[in-house]
Amino acid sequence: MAPETNSDLKTRLSHRIGMQDIHEITFLVQNNNQKKQELYECLFDNDDSIGYNAAWVMTHFSSGENVWLYDKQDELIDALLVCEHPGKRRLILSLLFRQPLHHPPRIDLLDFCLERMISKRELPGVQSLCMKLAYELCRLTPELLQELKTILEMMEHDLVPAIRTVRKNILKAMPKGKSLQS
Repeated sequence: MAPETNSDLKTRLSHRIGMQDIHEITFLVQNNNQKKQELYECLFDNDDSIGYNAAWVMTHFSSGENVWLYDKQDELIDALLVCEHPGKRRLILSLLFRQPLHHPPRIDLLDFCLERMISKRELPGVQSLCMKLAYELCRLTPELLQELKTILEMMEHDLVPAIRTVRKNILKAMPKGKSLQS
């Protein structure tokens, strides 16, 4: 495969991509911080399809490659807080969930997660990831953890199966303070 320039990468990300494309792009950026930076910058492109596809590719980074994103956590949170595209929002949440989170937590991220996890207008995938992130953000602070537990207990009714399962797993992990991140 010939080396791609940033404009080649953007052009590729502007079209529908599949798993073969994702594997090729992750191979291209593997062990190349400059290429990873080019892909990362595509996340912020004004074209929603480019930003979405860039995020989708980054969710397929290996654990080792994903470490590169740790220093970008605040930028990812800032992007999440203003993201209007529900699919891209879900992917950014996935990227954040794969990272060790700052403690004490960023309150704007915690507020976002608490609000979105109970929002009926939000996609179940976003709600689930917000619940998981809220738990990870609250896990080490007893007062926050108790507040989250109260919210989760009030969420009992009319939950789709995915949300019900995440809720159950969080409530089960709470007494031990066990992390849901692997």
